[in-house]
Amino acid sequence: MPTYHYRCKNCGYDFTEQQSFTDDPITVCPECHEEQVRKVYSAVPIEFKGSGFYRTDGAKK
Repeated sequence: MPTYHYRCKNCGYDFTEQQSFTDDPITVCPECHEEQVRKVYSAVPIEFKGSGFYRTDGAKK
């Protein structure tokens, strides 16, 4: 099940929740009970390992 990161725009409370893809997003803050919660999106880390990448095969040393 995916984990989603949320932040309240009203009080700044950060929290994570495990939800199914079919669950509705959380909109009410568990701390201040205002309807100001939004999902926080971030970049997914990528690590290139092994041969076949410019950095490991073709880059100048």
